Amino acid sequence: MKLDRPVTGGPCWTELGTSDLEGAKRFYSDVFGWRPETDPRPEAGGYTVAHIGDAAVAALTPLFQESQPVAWNVSFAVADADATAEKVRAAGGTLLMEPIDVFDIGRFTVALDPGGAAFQTWQARTFPGAGLFNAPGALGWVELLTRAPERAESFYTSVFGWTVRPSEHYPQWGIDGADFGGMMTMDAKFPPEVPPHWLPYFAVADVDATAASTTEAGGTVLMEPTSIGDVRRIAVLRDPQGAMFGVYAAGDEER
Repeated sequence: MKLDRPVTGGPCWTELGTSDLEGAKRFYSDVFGWRPETDPRPEAGGYTVAHIGDAAVAALTPLFQESQPVAWNVSFAVADADATAEKVRAAGGTLLMEPIDVFDIGRFTVALDPGGAAFQTWQARTFPGAGLFNAPGALGWVELLTRAPERAESFYTSVFGWTVRPSEHYPQWGIDGADFGGMMTMDAKFPPEVPPHWLPYFAVADVDATAASTTEAGGTVLMEPTSIGDVRRIAVLRDPQGAMFGVYAAGDEER
């Protein structure tokens, strides 16, 4: 990710909805060295912010509905959540949650793109989003996995004004040419029950060591550490509750 701070239109935050908050806190602390802090207010519903040093890097939350899947979600920064919600509708998306205020820290929306991938928007007030990017344990890339790549490109460029670096196999999303993510077409290798989704990638010091730490902590390696040409080394992992996430070697985004 070439972005090093929350920028309008870009990914600004990622949060995990989990069936076992305490288990998730232990797992990600072991794998990434996160320091989780749970909001003690009853109305916060157990919302937990993970830190690297003093910087907030991600959140862990209990599931709020029985139908909600255990999964990581990606939030994109917007200047006006209500205006963006109208853009989502106009471009063929669906709102799962209308814009709503979150205390005094921001305004929040949950939506589906036309292909069925969920994402969130965040209009910052006192909380802009992650305080660290691209460093070990912090968000470093976001990837859309979709069965409708043409519709996705039309939708996201219309809603957020993203640039697209064209590629036959892996188009990349950007803001004014600063790439922050990519798009993978889900082919027959993906089981039909796997829905389209956004996948966050976290930077790590050592991809192979992180994969080993994941299994030691009770998780699963879905894609073994792999070098993508001479550009980056990545792996795709799954936590004990079933949420998928990616990792890549910190510093690779500069190549």
